[in-house]
Amino acid sequence: MSRVRDKWAKMMLVRCYRAKLSVWAALCVLVLCWFYVFPGDRLPADKEIVEEVLRQGDAWHRNQTGIDLHRKLMTECCNPQRMFAVTKANSPPGKVLWYDGEFYHSHTVNNDTHSLFAQDNPLQLPLKKCAVVGNSGILRDSGCGKDIDQADFIMRCNLPPLSKEYVKDVGTRTHLVTANPSIIEKRFQNLLWSRKHFVESMKAYGSSYVYMPAFSTKPGTELSLRASYALADSSSNLTVLFAHPDFLRAAGNFWKARSVRARRLSTGLFMVSLALGLCEEVTAYGFWPFSIDLDKRPVSHHYYDNMQPQTWFHAMPEEFLQIWHLHKSGVLRLRLGRCPPQEGGS
Repeated sequence: MSRVRDKWAKMMLVRCYRAKLSVWAALCVLVLCWFYVFPGDRLPADKEIVEEVLRQGDAWHRNQTGIDLHRKLMTECCNPQRMFAVTKANSPPGKVLWYDGEFYHSHTVNNDTHSLFAQDNPLQLPLKKCAVVGNSGILRDSGCGKDIDQADFIMRCNLPPLSKEYVKDVGTRTHLVTANPSIIEKRFQNLLWSRKHFVESMKAYGSSYVYMPAFSTKPGTELSLRASYALADSSSNLTVLFAHPDFLRAAGNFWKARSVRARRLSTGLFMVSLALGLCEEVTAYGFWPFSIDLDKRPVSHHYYDNMQPQTWFHAMPEEFLQIWHLHKSGVLRLRLGRCPPQEGGS
């Protein structure tokens, strides 16, 4: 009798398990059908993006009302005019800087770090004609170098190479270049063995500002300070600015509210955000995170290599769609493909 009960109990458990599986399977099918029928959050495929860009053509019309609106929005959310960099004015000794890339970690400004900060925002505002240069492979054979160099203020991302073979596509001038601690770690071995290679390679950026997120993560603080000391000890013409974590956090929240869902914004979108808040006119180059270009040919991830990013960390396609929307609405100009010869980019 007990065997019969045990067998019956097992049969009921199997039936319940199968029923649960059926319910979950049905829910999964419903969810898939919902996204198929209502693909509001579906990212367009690479070919769809190419076709959309080609349909748009070269026509672009400046929208001063939209530009003013976005500058106002960036000012209200992020206050880049005062907060884009950590300064003596906004971060006195004793100020607690909460890391924007980590929870429950902070840095309390002391006399040593305070001495490294600029007195106040060193930029002469408003900046007029700004170029924000990403590193996408779409810059290859673009001929945009002269176009970029004609801007009044040029922002570059993550210490890109500006050697002779790239000049015609990316230009030579730089006013601000970002340097993520991860680059110091990987490319320059944490500056533990030799600082000479780092100092020599930085000469490509002339007398520009080096913009570092020193207070985004705890390990990044030491690396960023080490890079700052290395440049100071070599009497470099470069000026190190540390990104204010409050600005980075606010900019991240601004774009997350506009459907950019990622663990962290890319450096490129941070720079676009900064330019929208500080510049009268913005042109973006080298923003194209897709596998094919406008001629439907394969395109490398960077103009100088094809090293792929961690796909879970950034949301590059979503970011591009936001920048593309700004282009279509006349807020900034996005250069894709070849730049017209002898044109100033406006």
